Amino acid sequence: MDVFFQQYFDLDVISDNFEFVLKGFAETLQLAILAGILSLVWGLILALLRAAPGRAFAPVRFLSISYIDAMRGIPLLLVILLISGSLPFLPLPESLRIPQWLGKPDPFWYGVMALTLTYGAYMAEVYRAGLDAVPFGQVEAARSLGMNHSQAMRHVIVPQAVRKVIPPLLNDFIALMKDTSLVGVIALIEVVEAGRTVQAETFNSSALTLGAILFIVVTIPLARIVDRQISRQQVRFQRG
Repeated sequence: MDVFFQQYFDLDVISDNFEFVLKGFAETLQLAILAGILSLVWGLILALLRAAPGRAFAPVRFLSISYIDAMRGIPLLLVILLISGSLPFLPLPESLRIPQWLGKPDPFWYGVMALTLTYGAYMAEVYRAGLDAVPFGQVEAARSLGMNHSQAMRHVIVPQAVRKVIPPLLNDFIALMKDTSLVGVIALIEVVEAGRTVQAETFNSSALTLGAILFIVVTIPLARIVDRQISRQQVRFQRG
């Protein structure tokens, strides 16, 4: 038992490397927040494109459905490797091929791109479920007031749909945050890669344990927020 605690809960290793691991976790949080915001926007765009009405928008619906199905079927790790391994060699301006925006290294932005492209597809399906959950009478009421399809979606349907899907969107954000650890394969020093670096130097896994604790500190409160949102929705529906 002493060997177990020494391997995973060595306070000396944790204290000596706490600042390094915490810096990696700060990188993880920045990556998750930025990619999460972009995924929310990109997912909503995809959902609206998929819901575009009329025969003229059939190609748009086909492309959006194909994209969503493809990105949900490809592992995120492959998307990260494809972007980081091909984008630098495409005939694009260097600021796009090797982005260094806001002082962040290019692996950070490759990770943001991969997470946004992948989780945008997942969130698009969540938004679609929310759009389908809005009663069709709401659309008819908006059209009876003289709104066209775009105005009805903007002012009536989308606000109701977003309120309905906040809990699953938060669940997707929790999953996205955990998947930021995959960006470590392209040499971004996030919390898991920081822990692995310490593990390779000390032959001790306590730094990885510290990283796991930091994840729990953030994800458990988010999970409780999800539970609270679900409870509120259930109470609202029961009253209705």
